[in-house]
Amino acid sequence: MPLVTIIALCYNHARFLEAALDSILAQTYPHLEVVLVDDASTDGSADILRRYAAQNPGWQLLLLPENQNNCRAFNRGLALSKGEFVIDFATDDVLLPERITRQVAAFEQAGPRCGVVYTDAELLDESGRFVRHYYRRDAHGRLHPRPASGFVFADVLERYFISTPTMLMRRATLDTLGGYDESLSYEDFDFWVRASRDWEFQFLDIISTQKHLHPRSKSAKSYRRHDPHLASTIVVCRKALALCRTPEERAALVVRVRWELRQALRHRSRPEARALYQLLGELGAVGAVDWGLFKVLG
Repeated sequence: MPLVTIIALCYNHARFLEAALDSILAQTYPHLEVVLVDDASTDGSADILRRYAAQNPGWQLLLLPENQNNCRAFNRGLALSKGEFVIDFATDDVLLPERITRQVAAFEQAGPRCGVVYTDAELLDESGRFVRHYYRRDAHGRLHPRPASGFVFADVLERYFISTPTMLMRRATLDTLGGYDESLSYEDFDFWVRASRDWEFQFLDIISTQKHLHPRSKSAKSYRRHDPHLASTIVVCRKALALCRTPEERAALVVRVRWELRQALRHRSRPEARALYQLLGELGAVGAVDWGLFKVLG
């Protein structure tokens, strides 16, 4: 039975933390390694983590003296771990009890070239009330469209469709990438692009995770002026350009760059808009509408 590592990343998650850690203890999968990483929280989270670590002697605890950001904090935890499979677990989320058991089984069925198994999630408000599922379904519960599986490189360039908190990652995939890119302000888009180039992703149609939506999350602040998210996205898009092998993949990247350019223009992020417009030009895809919007807003 393969060892699964949960790298539990905490930054000021005190109000959600006990529920998150209890959900680790509730897992039906028996062969777990837990690494708790606190990224210099200021809200008492460290005291809760110390208590759980003392109650569970097999858990490792890493209290970072200064805030590192998610990419560096995760890599610090990864360096301490040994699991064949890894979960990047934000401790304002909750793992449902059967999650790891079912995802490990999906990996066994998918084969050795599968690098990621991901699922659907429940999205909750700050009070824990259900808002919606991550994926939209019809009256019969069918997904439209069904999330992509297999070699999904072009898919991840064109659109966001993976529920990041639900991912179980093969350690070999992370190792070949050197972990997360610590120069970036966020991790998921870069990981999807680099990992999907050579590894398969598989969608498992279950609900495995509960994710809280709250205004302090990184996603809630994306695209605001001076937020580093968009600058990191441009770096990833340039990585993607170097990895593209077919006209279809370049066309998918055009869709992404054009969408990001629209966001930069809408939020008056002028340096980022110029960089994206230049990249769109390198892709040979500047159209009349792109030129007009850039001249008016950029």
